[in-house]
Amino acid sequence: MLVSIVYDSGCGHTARVAEAVAEGVREVEGTEAKLVAVADGAMDWNALERSDAIIFGSPTYNGLISAKLKQFFEDSTKAAWSELKWRNKIAAGFTNSGAQHGDKLNSLVSMALFAAQHGMIWVGLDLMPGNSSSTGSTDDLNRLGSWLGVMTQSNVDQAPDITPAGSDLNTAGYLGRRVAETVRRFQPA
Repeated sequence: MLVSIVYDSGCGHTARVAEAVAEGVREVEGTEAKLVAVADGAMDWNALERSDAIIFGSPTYNGLISAKLKQFFEDSTKAAWSELKWRNKIAAGFTNSGAQHGDKLNSLVSMALFAAQHGMIWVGLDLMPGNSSSTGSTDDLNRLGSWLGVMTQSNVDQAPDITPAGSDLNTAGYLGRRVAETVRRFQPA
């Protein structure tokens, strides 16, 4: 099985989250994770068509996905959407911002809507919100409390080797495993 992780990363923080998602994907036996940075140039549309799942990732800037991921979305119209080449592929998403909330939900909604327009099947998180009680901790999975996809937070004055927090990266790995396990469930016997 092939899971492609298509992402943009302005300062390296979202790339670190993408790598954590890929690590989670690889924990499921027989699954390959392919990282695809949209900023790297020409897109291999055939490889995306061969993928069993595509996970989208973007920093959240001013409550929106990055311009580079949006350009990828627009470019996919001719390459994939017009013939619904991604129909019934599993899809999921993740986003990172400097603020705890930062209107990241809007970025995930944009990704989910994009996937729906391609006929994809969206997979969210099946985790209760972490750090939401007196016994909770910032070390909990899903500490920012999202169901639609993974939300992570990076301090704007720290490099990607320090932030986002380990719990956010663990949540990203969890999403990667969940997507790979979901793909497996949809595979013919």
